[in-house]
Amino acid sequence: MDSTTGLFVHPTALVDPKASLGTDVFIGPWCIVGPDVILEDGVRLHASVIVEGRTCLGEGVEVYPFTTVGMAPQDQKYAGEPTACIVGKHSIIRENVTIHRGTLQGHGLTKIGESCLIMANAHIAHDCTLGDGVIIVNNVVMGGHVQIGDQARIMGSAAIHQFVRIGKGAVIGGLCGVEMDVVPYGSVLGNRARLVGLNWVGLKRSGVGNEEMQVLRRAFRQLYPRLNDCGDVLSRRIEKLRHEFGDIARIAEILDFMEAPSRRGLTRAVRRETDDYAESLC
Repeated sequence: MDSTTGLFVHPTALVDPKASLGTDVFIGPWCIVGPDVILEDGVRLHASVIVEGRTCLGEGVEVYPFTTVGMAPQDQKYAGEPTACIVGKHSIIRENVTIHRGTLQGHGLTKIGESCLIMANAHIAHDCTLGDGVIIVNNVVMGGHVQIGDQARIMGSAAIHQFVRIGKGAVIGGLCGVEMDVVPYGSVLGNRARLVGLNWVGLKRSGVGNEEMQVLRRAFRQLYPRLNDCGDVLSRRIEKLRHEFGDIARIAEILDFMEAPSRRGLTRAVRRETDDYAESLC
């Protein structure tokens, strides 16, 4: 251990001398750190962690055993280009996680935000972007180019198709197959994911008051009416909501997301006639 910097490198670890290491970095047994890697202050690699490529682990990032970060993507078009991977500060990456660097066909960058929790056995593919405070539960897998907004929650064993966008504060149920975009604060369930409401629990926990909650419920009912009350086409419903609720930040954020360009389209909603599933989650 270097007493001046607090750096500890276990004798069995292989750390390239060209790697950039901050202060108070801990590199445990059997870890491998490549030449283009940056480990900022306070990074902790527990044991048997591999960090390769142009990868930066931000301040205080903690990585558990048998995880690989910044390895080459599982993309047959990839030909060794110098693409990158960034993990934001204070994120935690648990056992057996795989995070691949980007491709030239994407943004050239896989990026995980600050204070994220990536639980065991998850896979984050090339060119994915995760916002701040995202939680990825065990065994979640995602294809390339997935975008996940701040504070989203992806529950166990969910599978996310490439190019899918998941909005801020959304929650994806366990075992979901997500093939289309999920609106901000949306809640989806099912083998093939369907929107069943907004993430009411998450909204309450984030401090949304009763008055705004009621407005969000009204907006959701208008945006996704029951089966026998479809009314206008979606574009017209969005237009009406902008006129009525466009000054409310969360509603404007949902509508902006819905009108943004998409490779996958929007996840369809389930509003049953006999029991309003969305309201049952409140």
